[in-house]
Amino acid sequence: MGCMAACRRRRRRGSARSSGLVRLADGDAEPARSRALVVAALGTSQTLAWASSYYLPAILAEPIAAGLGLSRAWFFGAFSASLLISAVAGPYVGRAIDRRGGRGVLVLSNLVLAAGLLALAAATGPASLFAAWAVLGLGMALGLYDAGFATLTTLYGSKARGPITGITLIAGFASTVSWPLSTLLNDALGWREACLIWAALHLVVGLPLNRFLVPLAAPGGERHAAAAAPVGWKPYREMFLLAFVFAAAWFVTGSMAAHLPRLLERAGATPLEAVAAAALMGPAQVAARIGEFFILRRVHPLISARIATVLHPIGAAALALIGPSGAAVFVLLFGAGNGLLTIARGTVPLAIFGPRGFGERTGLIGAPARALQAFAPLLFGLLLDSAGLWSLLFSAGLCLAALAALLCLRATPTTAA
Repeated sequence: MGCMAACRRRRRRGSARSSGLVRLADGDAEPARSRALVVAALGTSQTLAWASSYYLPAILAEPIAAGLGLSRAWFFGAFSASLLISAVAGPYVGRAIDRRGGRGVLVLSNLVLAAGLLALAAATGPASLFAAWAVLGLGMALGLYDAGFATLTTLYGSKARGPITGITLIAGFASTVSWPLSTLLNDALGWREACLIWAALHLVVGLPLNRFLVPLAAPGGERHAAAAAPVGWKPYREMFLLAFVFAAAWFVTGSMAAHLPRLLERAGATPLEAVAAAALMGPAQVAARIGEFFILRRVHPLISARIATVLHPIGAAALALIGPSGAAVFVLLFGAGNGLLTIARGTVPLAIFGPRGFGERTGLIGAPARALQAFAPLLFGLLLDSAGLWSLLFSAGLCLAALAALLCLRATPTTAA
């Protein structure tokens, strides 16, 4: 009898494997392809969200400001205000996802981002410009990475690291999609029509993906109860350390995104060489995320984050020592580090604190990063004007300070009270 029961158990296990079933953290089973479909849907909708909001100013700032008769400072002031709104709204959005799952929030993000883009297309002056970006700021809080990461955590709990890496791998091409398409639309139709087309894409592409391919709750009908529990700032030490890490890292990211070609020119590169080197950032980010998925996935996320923080200082040293010949090395290392840190923003809090209150907790941790990122282009631009290439000492120092903070964190999970 015992042998027969064992044989039946083996047959059931073999049948489950052959049908492609995998076990989730809460014990429910789902087809293996289901998780890949969710990741593909979220990755695509994240690409659209980033492309039509955060990456939009790089191409449309000049034509919008000119069309409204304003200086670029007015436009970027409105953009900075939108990032501050996103920082304030982040914890509330995360708490809502913890309690009710992420599908409704992500669908709402498509509607809000579309409304913001419609308002931007209809802008006539400073007031309407700021109002449009205020709506877009709320849309970014609802629909960018933190919301996507929190959604995956309510679905997969502590096993969300792989899906988080997956959506960042897909959305790593957001700038690659945004900049050429925005340029094409602006040149062919104008900036108002470009905004209208981006808004339409949210309604006909992003909204259906989030509504029909993202589960309402964890498969089997039960959302991870731990993920829905409310949290405070405890444990204080770990929360503050991670808030500092991501604030420092995202200040450097915002600074480089705005000033990378000009920084390379200060190092001696020609404008053409600077642009060509800066274009390597996107492929470097994607390559690093592929490496994280296939190589670093077996190590603790803190290890990946620590590696990421040293890449920018090493690249800065290469640029300072080699000169313009080191421009490509600097961009490749910075891009790789930025690609890994984007994943770490979701995986490190998950590994340290667990899935309990993940959305609210990452919203709290990420708020200082969003706020600093809003002012990074202005502050680093002033530093670059006054100190030239020596400004890299500041950015490299911030990354090394972030490394020191990461070294103070334990690789074992912390119980969040």
